[in-house]
Amino acid sequence: MGENWHNFFKNWVSVLGLVILFLLIITALIGPLIAPFDPDDLEIGRRATPPSTTYWVGTDELGRDVFSRSVTAIRVSLLVGVIAATISTAVGIIVGSMAGFFGGWLDHILMRVTEIFQVIPQFFLAVVLVALFGASVLNIIVAIALLTWPIIARLTRSEFLSLKTRQYVDAAYLGGASNARLIFREILPNALGPVIVSATLLVGRAMLTEAGLSFLGLGDPSRISLGVMLYQSRPFIQIAWWAAVFPGIMIFLAVLSTNLIGDGLNDVINHHLDQDD
Repeated sequence: MGENWHNFFKNWVSVLGLVILFLLIITALIGPLIAPFDPDDLEIGRRATPPSTTYWVGTDELGRDVFSRSVTAIRVSLLVGVIAATISTAVGIIVGSMAGFFGGWLDHILMRVTEIFQVIPQFFLAVVLVALFGASVLNIIVAIALLTWPIIARLTRSEFLSLKTRQYVDAAYLGGASNARLIFREILPNALGPVIVSATLLVGRAMLTEAGLSFLGLGDPSRISLGVMLYQSRPFIQIAWWAAVFPGIMIFLAVLSTNLIGDGLNDVINHHLDQDD
């Protein structure tokens, strides 16, 4: 496996994604320290100021520094992406492992529920949920997790269906291993590779969904996120285009980095599986 990870770091595209994501995470952690201005500081006298040496990427329609707001907002956007993807992955693993391992009527019921969630227009469901229960960061995270867990569930199920017939699983079963041990100690660790790849991609997808909801006015008004910044700058795009471009670039970089990392991880896992075969 070490050789496979060596190949990952030899792939400059995957490394680029890793570097971009690392820089965004560092920015999120130290954002308030590097922000030259208070992100909520209003100053009508400097409203819609173009990028300059003082205001690196300009100010918005209310005179707030766009750079200071962006480096603060990336924290919320990344938080939504990571937590939503984590919850979605956890639910998907539980549902998929139960369905794939036990099969029969339990598999049938769980897969029908999964299909119901998949056939519903996902973004429309997110809009309805957030509109009904309120535009808060927590509600947005829950809504996104509800949208994306079926992807992980179906992938986990397919891995379990393939792995549970392997000889090492039969040997553990004959050795008296319980169902819990077979699931969590024998099968799940070997099924996590493709799941981790999908979970990585879900982080970027969750950030895009949050940005889309915020762009429609369903973002948390009490928290600065990149999506909220896009929504607030929309009516003034002709006079202060930079207020939308810089947050948009940061969303693009975050989604791009997770996809590049996911592609690199996918190559590592596929190469490892080919060696095992």
